[in-house]
Amino acid sequence: MKKSTWTRRDFIRVGTASVATGAAAKFTLLQPKPLWASPNPVAPSDTVRFASIGTGVRGCELLNATTHVPGIECVAVCDLYDSRHIAAQESVKNPNVPATRNYKEILDRKDVDAVIIAVPDHNHRRIFEDACAAGKDVYCEKPMSHTVEDGFAMIEVAQKNNRIVQIGSQRVSSIVYAQAKELLDSGKLGEVYHIEGYWDRNSPSGAWVYPIPPDASEKTIDWNAFLGNAPKRQFDPVRFFRWRCFADYGEGLAGDLFVHLMSGIQFITGTNTVAKRAQSTGGLFHFKDGRDYPDLIETFYDYPNFRLYLRCNLNNDQGDFIAFYGTKGTAILRGQTLTFTPQDTRPQPEGYSIFGWPEKLRNEYLANFEKEHPSYKVKVEEGTEVFAAPEGYSDVVDHQTNFFNAVRSRKKVVENEEFGNNAALGCHLANYSYFKNTAAIWDAGAKKIRS
Repeated sequence: MKKSTWTRRDFIRVGTASVATGAAAKFTLLQPKPLWASPNPVAPSDTVRFASIGTGVRGCELLNATTHVPGIECVAVCDLYDSRHIAAQESVKNPNVPATRNYKEILDRKDVDAVIIAVPDHNHRRIFEDACAAGKDVYCEKPMSHTVEDGFAMIEVAQKNNRIVQIGSQRVSSIVYAQAKELLDSGKLGEVYHIEGYWDRNSPSGAWVYPIPPDASEKTIDWNAFLGNAPKRQFDPVRFFRWRCFADYGEGLAGDLFVHLMSGIQFITGTNTVAKRAQSTGGLFHFKDGRDYPDLIETFYDYPNFRLYLRCNLNNDQGDFIAFYGTKGTAILRGQTLTFTPQDTRPQPEGYSIFGWPEKLRNEYLANFEKEHPSYKVKVEEGTEVFAAPEGYSDVVDHQTNFFNAVRSRKKVVENEEFGNNAALGCHLANYSYFKNTAAIWDAGAKKIRS
C-alpha cells in the first residue's frame, strides 16, 4: 500500500465528506387516529353526561374541545364568577345548560357521570374528593395537587371509590409525543442520559397579568368559596383572576409550565416516578407586582437513569422546547413538530492528538486505521427526519376523547392519578428548592420532601 502524507486539513475534509450533506430532511405528516371512531353511532345509553366545575379560560377551552367529541353531553356548568356561566354556555354552544356557583349541586345530580375540575389548584383536593365520593369520574386540571399531602390523599380516595381519573396535561395524548415515544423506544436515539426542556414567554398575559373584568365584584364573585381553606382576606379581584401568582392558590411557573414539560417527558421515556433530587435557582426580576413566585426558574433533576434540566423564563419568548440527547441521535420537540437528527457514530480515526506525533507515526496510524475500518469512508444516507401534526390538530380534543372513552371502558388512562401526582411532585420539588435555597430530596418512604 502506497503511503500518503496526511494533513489535518485532509483529515477533516475526508471526515466531513463521508457524511451525506445537503440532503433534504425526510418529512412525515402525522395522521391523527380517530379515537372516537365506531362503526355505529354511540347509543343513547352509552352517552357520557358530564359537568364542568370551573369555567375560566382553561375550563372554557376544555368545554370547547368536548364539542368535537361524539357521544358526550354537557349537562351543567359551575363557576364562582357569574359571567363565566355565560362564557361556558357559549363554549358548549348551548345557552340552556344549567349553571350554578355551588359545585355540590352538580355532584348531587344522578345524571352526571363525570366532572371536569378546572379550578385554582388549592381547591383541587376538596372538589376531587367530593366528586369521587359521589361516584363521579374525574378529569382534573394540572397540576393535580397543591401540596405533597394533597396528591397522596387524592390517589387514595380515587382508588377507594374505583374512579377513572385523568389529569389535564394534554401532550400525553398528542400524536407528536406518541411519535417521539416510538422513536425513543425504537433505540434510534441510543442511550439518553440528558434531557432538556424549557417554556419561555415574554408578555404580561404569559405572566398571568390578566385584565380584571369590569363587572368583577363581591356581588358577582363568591369570594369566600374561592378562598376555601386558604388564609382569609378581604376581596381582591387580582388574587381571584391572577391566582397563579400567589402561593396560597397555585404553584407559579412550576405548576403552570414545568408540569406540562414533565408530563410529556414522563410519557415519552416511560418514567412514571419522582426525581430523587432537585436543585433550583432563579429570581423575580421584571414582574414585581406583589406576586410570590419568580419570573425565572431553572431546575436540575436527578432521575435514576438520566438527568433533566427545566427552565421557565417570563422575560424572553423562546416558546416551548424539549430535547432528548442520545448516544445515537437527538430528538427535539417544538410545539407540534418533532425533529430527529442522527449522530455519526461510525468509527473515526483520531484527528487531534496525533498531530503531536511525528509524521511517520501519524501516517502509519492512519493507514492502519483505514485498513482495519474499510467502510468508514462510505457515504451515510441516514439524515434528519421531521414529523409534524396537520394544521388544526388539537391534542386537547384527543386528551378529552381518551378520558371519555375510559369512562365507558373503565380502563385506566396513561395520565391517571399516580402519573399526575408524580408530575406534580416534580413541581413541588422545584418550588421547595427555590424558596428554601437548598437541594430538595424526595423521601419516597415517608412521602415527603427533605433538605
